[in-house]
Amino acid sequence: MEEIEMFLEEAKELMDKSVSHCQHELTKIRAGKAAPTMLDGLMVEYYGSPTPITQVASITTPDARTLAIKPWEKNVISNIERAIINSDLGLNPQNDGEQIRINIPPLTEDRRRDLVKQAKGEGENGKVSIRNVRKDTNDSLKKLLKDGVEGVSEDSVKDAEAEVQKITDSHVLKIDALIEAKEKDIMTI
Repeated sequence: MEEIEMFLEEAKELMDKSVSHCQHELTKIRAGKAAPTMLDGLMVEYYGSPTPITQVASITTPDARTLAIKPWEKNVISNIERAIINSDLGLNPQNDGEQIRINIPPLTEDRRRDLVKQAKGEGENGKVSIRNVRKDTNDSLKKLLKDGVEGVSEDSVKDAEAEVQKITDSHVLKIDALIEAKEKDIMTI
């Protein structure tokens, strides 16, 4: 029975990670408001090596439509500007020599719909990963039964599979809630 508990605990942990990953990916989808997380994953050339922007500058939001990027070293400012221009974020940086300001344009209706589709795609990826965890866990449980592990019966495996399904359902609902909240956020003008 210990093995079964271990598999259930592992499945829950992996599903929690899937939900967290989905949540993190959703923060990268902009909803018309400025957020420092919009620049997560942006790499800046820093002394010859690509470095995350968060390690070379502070990123703040002075208001709902503006990002302010203040590099810790002035000589990096042009590299930050170049990285933003070359990225696929579609942002237009303004460099004043001290810091970079980015005005976030309001989203068009079409762009909002595209972002909602992107958010739903991220949600679907999260659900697929949760279902893969369920499948792997159920396969492991069946293998325990097949290998004749002591204390593992057909009934205990069936009960464990039912528990895995409950865990799966609860995590899928969490992802649905994240997607719903993100969709509402994107569509709010």
